[in-house]
Amino acid sequence: GSLRVASSRDHFLFLKRQVGQAKALGMDVEVISAGEALRIFPELSPQDLYGALYIPGDGHLDPHSATTELARQAREAGVTIRTGVRVVGIEVSPGGGVAGVVTEQGKVRSEIVVNAAGMWARQVGKMVGVNLPMVPLMHQHLTTRPVPGHELPDGTPVLRDPANLVYMREEAHGLLIGGFEVEPKAWSPNGVPWDFTQKLLAPDWDLFAPIMEGAIRRVPMLEQAELATLVNGPEAITPDSRPLLGPVPGVHGFYVAAGLSHTGFGAGAAIGQILTEWIVDGEPSSDTAELNVRRFGPVYEDQAYTTERARESYKYYYFLRFPHDENEWARPKRVSPLQPRLEALGAVFGEKNGWERVNYFEPGTPGRRAGAEQRAWGWGRPPFFEQIGVEHQAAREGVAIFDMMSFGKIEVRGSGALALLQRLTDNNVDRPPGTVVYTQFLNARGGIESDLTVTRLEDTVFRVVTGSNFVSSDLGWIHMHMPRDGSVEVREITAELACIGLWGPQARAVLQAVTSDDVANAGLPYMKARFIDIDGARVLAQRVTYVGELGWELYPDADQALRVWDALIAAGRAWDIQPAGYKALDSLRLEKGYRYWSADITPIDNPFEAGLGFCVRLEKGDFIGREALRRIKAEGLQRKLSALTMDGAASVLYGGEAVYADGRLVGRVRSGGYGYTIDKNIGYVYLPLELAEVGRRLEVELFGERFPAEVAPDVLYDPKGERVRS
Repeated sequence: GSLRVASSRDHFLFLKRQVGQAKALGMDVEVISAGEALRIFPELSPQDLYGALYIPGDGHLDPHSATTELARQAREAGVTIRTGVRVVGIEVSPGGGVAGVVTEQGKVRSEIVVNAAGMWARQVGKMVGVNLPMVPLMHQHLTTRPVPGHELPDGTPVLRDPANLVYMREEAHGLLIGGFEVEPKAWSPNGVPWDFTQKLLAPDWDLFAPIMEGAIRRVPMLEQAELATLVNGPEAITPDSRPLLGPVPGVHGFYVAAGLSHTGFGAGAAIGQILTEWIVDGEPSSDTAELNVRRFGPVYEDQAYTTERARESYKYYYFLRFPHDENEWARPKRVSPLQPRLEALGAVFGEKNGWERVNYFEPGTPGRRAGAEQRAWGWGRPPFFEQIGVEHQAAREGVAIFDMMSFGKIEVRGSGALALLQRLTDNNVDRPPGTVVYTQFLNARGGIESDLTVTRLEDTVFRVVTGSNFVSSDLGWIHMHMPRDGSVEVREITAELACIGLWGPQARAVLQAVTSDDVANAGLPYMKARFIDIDGARVLAQRVTYVGELGWELYPDADQALRVWDALIAAGRAWDIQPAGYKALDSLRLEKGYRYWSADITPIDNPFEAGLGFCVRLEKGDFIGREALRRIKAEGLQRKLSALTMDGAASVLYGGEAVYADGRLVGRVRSGGYGYTIDKNIGYVYLPLELAEVGRRLEVELFGERFPAEVAPDVLYDPKGERVRS
């Protein structure tokens, strides 16, 4: 079995939260008391021991023996395995697909290659011209000899103590000890020597010292232990400590299973299944969005940036990171042209995909970058709770202005652009120029690969707008389905265009004050886009909203952003314009029922169940996922994404919480937060249809306790959409 112990109050709450999330995913786990943990592992110190998670069926396995056995069975099945043969190149056909692997001993013809090259995977990726962001970091483990009188029996549980940064397991009646330092060291970030096989780095005792100190605090008898060996073996870590899996856009047949980042052997079977399904069926059966190789964009071609991101993600593999915490290292990387104005207004910046973005404002203070701040106030309501309410209220009752420079922007143009986008989207984008279409990209199973808007600017020119963190994934999806006849050109234009959001009942009054163009309802209706002039700048005014109020996304060239912002702020003072950040944006969209891709909607969720059936145009012609949607519609839905609300100031929804009906687990919260207008906590959960009735009583597990909740209407604010169309 295994024990994961909590050595601080915050870690104990985190442990309870993890148990709730695990239950929501169908795992049978419980928190046990400190006393029970001591009975299971008597050598533990009772000092600062708050409780533990015990998994009796967990354990450990020797990687060498298991791998050797798998290889034996593969050979029996007819597989040829050649060791000691280095790959020196990968052949790509004129059409852009894998044609073969070139080795030191000749060429192997193949239309499929899986790059499972570990620390060398980045270098193998370069053979086909793709960047796979990862960096080798030192990872050490120590073995001890048995301590006389404290010999550990076979079957001693694996022990993990994140607060002390340490893990350990019994080995030859002593202990193997490893951990995750908060100041990890990179090794050979610009390329691993090809001959670094079956080799180790020199032990770094100074680096390991904090790990050993934590181990002794938790298991005091280790102070008497004779240390045998300190092993320093680097491993490849990605910028978010998650693996890189899946097909690489632009090189058909080239798959990746690398950058496993601590996940490696324990997840080997799952990764094998995922890659198998991708190759054989075209899609995995599980949601792998956070592991998909497409998620990292050009910003990670900067290896120094990738290294710092990887080091910081390694730091937090055990060190407690709270939901509101932000990255701190390698910032700032990309900044909005509005940065000087935002700093002067007291902006507190978070970060997404390298972009500095406003989380909220602290009026009267200098702008700053948020970091690991939540550990100062824990798991309750944040100190900026009231400020978010101010920004939220401005959008609902007056006018709020947002810097949304980081929105992902992709230009698709050419004679084949319409046909490509019609194939990729479930909605009909064959609308007149100046039309904005809300739509999704789907996979062959009907799952949602992306959630975005497509604006037709000209007959053969389209602009795709997507989330800050998802632009690389969406760009990759487009490239994976591009025609090979040169009829379509695609490029990311995120940095070329600013985006200013202007929303609220007074948004039209402010906008009309800075332009001579007609922005009345008749002149610029909802879901339409037109170029207007603002203080001499040519701006695409796109009448669309993510907050549920009248307003626009305004797209000036990046070098014109300041003059547009200044004009809007100056004019908006007459209506008490309020700068607002992304935390208010999230609160506003929760009330309006707008979905968030990667949480509410994912590659295993279809539009009908997600409440996005209004986007689906089955009659428009063939598109990816169409047949799957037809089948789903014919067979009938089994579940529905439903809103739930909770009262109580102590309730804080972060997402992932287990949801119960009549004591029975029925789902998990996909995303959650607070709705300031309705004065309730809001969460979204997929429920069986028989439970998705408004008013149905439910319970949500928060930190080990269950709180009452109820199913709410699908749209909690302005259900008829009258305000956005006014």
